[in-house]
Amino acid sequence: MTATTAGVDAGRFLRARLPGGRFTSGGGETARCALTLSVAAAAGAAALVIAYRRAAWGEGGQFGFFWAGMLLFALPAAYFAVRRNARPLTRLAVLIGYGCFTYLPKLLRNPSGPLYHDEYAHWGQAHDILLDGRLFEQNPIVRVIGDYPGLHATVSSLAALTGLTVWHAALLLLVTAHVLVLLGIAVVAGQLWPDPRVGVAAAFVYSLNSSFLFFDTQLGYESLAITVLVWALAGALRAMRAATTGRRLGWAAFTLILAVATVATHHLTAIWLTGILGLLAVTCSFTALLTVPRTAWALTAGVALVTGCWMGAVAPSTGSYLDPYLGRALGQFSGLAGGGSGGRTLFSQSIAPWWEQYTAYAAPGFALLAMIGATALWWRRRHTADPFTSAGVAAMLLVGALYFPATLLILTPAGAEGARRSWAFSYLGLAMAVAPLIIALLDRPHRINRVFRGSILLTACALMLVGNNAAGMNPSYRFPGPPVFGSDTRAATPEVLAAAAWLRETQGRETRLVADRYSGLIFGSYGEQEPTTGSATFPAYDLYLARPGEPISPALLEQLRSWRFEFLVVDRRMASQVPDIKIYFETNEPIPHDGRPAFTEAQLTKFDTMPWLIKMYDGPNVAIYRFDFARLGSMR
Repeated sequence: MTATTAGVDAGRFLRARLPGGRFTSGGGETARCALTLSVAAAAGAAALVIAYRRAAWGEGGQFGFFWAGMLLFALPAAYFAVRRNARPLTRLAVLIGYGCFTYLPKLLRNPSGPLYHDEYAHWGQAHDILLDGRLFEQNPIVRVIGDYPGLHATVSSLAALTGLTVWHAALLLLVTAHVLVLLGIAVVAGQLWPDPRVGVAAAFVYSLNSSFLFFDTQLGYESLAITVLVWALAGALRAMRAATTGRRLGWAAFTLILAVATVATHHLTAIWLTGILGLLAVTCSFTALLTVPRTAWALTAGVALVTGCWMGAVAPSTGSYLDPYLGRALGQFSGLAGGGSGGRTLFSQSIAPWWEQYTAYAAPGFALLAMIGATALWWRRRHTADPFTSAGVAAMLLVGALYFPATLLILTPAGAEGARRSWAFSYLGLAMAVAPLIIALLDRPHRINRVFRGSILLTACALMLVGNNAAGMNPSYRFPGPPVFGSDTRAATPEVLAAAAWLRETQGRETRLVADRYSGLIFGSYGEQEPTTGSATFPAYDLYLARPGEPISPALLEQLRSWRFEFLVVDRRMASQVPDIKIYFETNEPIPHDGRPAFTEAQLTKFDTMPWLIKMYDGPNVAIYRFDFARLGSMR
């Protein structure tokens, strides 16, 4: 079989035939599927609502209700989607329904406005574009996102065209992207295997990764970019399989257009797209196919050129933004491997139940077993399968294998976030490699009863869904609850919101101020200001760390004056409480975390007696001071 004759159209994954070649009618099966999933969706949604209400009211039991609700729909959806006699439109409807249902947890979590750290930044960026019409403006919360305006421009344009608010326009876009990523994965798998059930299985396996339910459903640039990446891969595979030069060039152009959209939206996704295409080019180079390796290498070079040019000309600060996370994580991991300190304890002080924690530890083991089985299946079929399929699966195995070293980085404080973010990409390879193994196990004609095998596979998938999400998102991100100091998702207290609103109404928008991480989220989004929390080159947190009577660094004061900072926000809870996520200002802050508050009351009230600060606002916990640099200059 040649690469051309094995080509699969974008909709091929939907087609189903019985072994004898007859198309199935399946009218009764379709009605049974629709009725079952409708009831399951209603019951599952009700369980999710109960889980969130119990969490918000502090009644407990939210974890059991949540996972009962998710599995009530997910398991029967997977069952009906991979059945041999499922009709094409049934598979399509199940995937769309599954995509919509799996967006429900995030939608119920915060239906009316931003909640996660990055959501405040992206919502504010899109809001500013809608108001001012300016792209590439620096964001005060996540500074690098201004260089990647793809998401913000799309959301603001959609809001302008439809009349929706920025938040509701974002929800419309994100739900669509969430569904399209599942369909795109099925299409990508359809370029490698003619059996449509493999594509559906790949989509379901991918949905088990820890980013799928919460992280890649938030208002963040990866949520949109990863969908574009998947469809760019579909276009690239189609270009490699194309029978004529014209079709090859057409699909290559489609891929490069999506590559531009990817790099204009998110840096890491563009890097992953380049890397995946590079692995495809390498594995295809070992086949006897002539045009496929050339096409693969050309696409890799094109995407790498686009990515390099954007990051070099438009977003030159990307490297310095990403480097501290990886560099510090590797340093901490090296120290941990050498018996030193620098590690983190998983589930330390977590309220997650024991069974969630156990599944989190077990999930990588299940993934490893699945990858071993997928590798064995690929090895056995490497000479009998279509050469392009064999090369494509080899590349996906390599991508999926990256999941395991990234899992080790979760043991370091600096690497934990990066490790979690990488799983959305490495799971793409894992899903593509494991999906044919699942179908092969279901189709085995003897030894173990097929129903039993299917039950074992569904149980394993359920355990991985629970475990991956338990490892990837802490409970305060997944569930509502009372305000908690030092939690991104619980930062929007009435007091902080009122202070941010007062500053905006009395002093206007876009004033520069110094704040802690959590106050900065609210002042930078709802308050429409430009906060900074400090960095190694601009240690604004030294203002808070200085003890009463100690002089403030003249270099820092000069930075504040020359960069026209106007206000200082002080949250006095820093003297009495430890942040929930163990960060006061930023990840690399030089502040010890020993389980006790890092500040004293005197450190946070000393500003009342500093002559170059004027108190403008004073609440129960939050105070706002104005810098009086003119008076500071006269005192020197």
